[in-house]
Amino acid sequence: MARRRKRISKEPVETSIESLSHDGRGVAHIDGKAVFIDGALPAEKVVFQYTSKRRKHDEGVTLEVLEASDDRVEPKCKHFGLCGGCSLQHMSASAQIKYKQQAMLDNLKHIGKVEPEEVFEPITAEPWGYRKKARLGAKFVFKKDKVLVGFREKRNSFLADLEQCEVLDTAVGHHLTDLQALITSMDAKQSIPQIEVSIGDEKVALIFRHLEGLSDEDTERLVSFAKQSGFLIYLQSGGPDTVTLLYPEASEAELFYEHPEFNTRVAFGPQDFIQVNTDINRQMVSRAVALLELTDEDTVLDLFCGLGNFTLPIARTAKHVTGVEGDFVMVERAKQIARSNGIENTSYHFCNLMEDMKNEKWLKQSYDKVLLDPPRLGAKEVIEYFGKLSPKRIVYVSCHPGTLARDAGELVNSHGYKLLGAGVMDMFPHTAHVESIAVFEK
Repeated sequence: MARRRKRISKEPVETSIESLSHDGRGVAHIDGKAVFIDGALPAEKVVFQYTSKRRKHDEGVTLEVLEASDDRVEPKCKHFGLCGGCSLQHMSASAQIKYKQQAMLDNLKHIGKVEPEEVFEPITAEPWGYRKKARLGAKFVFKKDKVLVGFREKRNSFLADLEQCEVLDTAVGHHLTDLQALITSMDAKQSIPQIEVSIGDEKVALIFRHLEGLSDEDTERLVSFAKQSGFLIYLQSGGPDTVTLLYPEASEAELFYEHPEFNTRVAFGPQDFIQVNTDINRQMVSRAVALLELTDEDTVLDLFCGLGNFTLPIARTAKHVTGVEGDFVMVERAKQIARSNGIENTSYHFCNLMEDMKNEKWLKQSYDKVLLDPPRLGAKEVIEYFGKLSPKRIVYVSCHPGTLARDAGELVNSHGYKLLGAGVMDMFPHTAHVESIAVFEK
């Protein structure tokens, strides 16, 4: 027999907000049960409406703020609350970074059982128009007779009806209606589900995913849009290996970003992973290099090296840098990028750093220092070998405070390192995403 869904009361409820959850929602307790409330901040009194009730917690959305926090600001984007792309626009930028720093410190203390000797000044930059990478959904809506382009609505699968996005680079974020009009004019308007955005220092690339073949007229429409906008236009008819350049010629379609401080340039493809925030990335690399305290006699191991975001700047000072990456294509590209920068003191290895790697040749070498930049899952598997490698100094760049804390605990409590310092970086302003950097010494 099917379980009857519990009826949710639509009556407004007044409550006080105690704290902020890891995903940026206000937390209250009603009759001893936690309630996570969208649009509410700590120390506020709000009127909210329940949106769901679960066994362990309930959820709701703010209807009215009766007593506002000093940290509350007016959201810049008129779509805030509808669009699921941002969760903290109603919180001042300074309060956001304090919240993220505290989240990092709480995770280190409670999960890793460690505390940094120094808390670094947060790395911040312009909090608007920063995002250089994104996947925009697209969908033709018959009732509206137009194509929607943007992000999904908060807590459901529907695309939000957006006019512009304030966190995307303005070259794209302030021109969503142009993309809507373009696809609406196409014969294939019902079979284009996604546009992937990738922006370098000088050029913008868009990959149009299409589920059916494009007519000659549609191809001409896209080429005309490319000429008018100056964008690089790619087509994708299937999986990632089907991405092809439509316009312009390949010789005019180079995407790149630079680290002027280190005189390096990283050329990348429209599907390649790069950091989404150029300003923060430059500051982050600069801090990582400084924390490594490099000399011209150092050998350095760069794990999860990607295209060489850290490898190349490190190589400008160190004796030699060994980069290891789990994507074979990126490894080959990294070799080419190093050569194009005139850097000859690097070597690269393809290896899945989440699996057994005990027979890898690069693990049989010795290193003075290590740079770690793992994905959200962290670096648990490779850290098991640090007892043998025993580098003098480790700089860990993290995109998840929980796995950083777990790995920091392992380094400190099992491998004899000190956590000299840690700090956050506002890579994703107006979201609850926490990016951080930590340095360990033997």
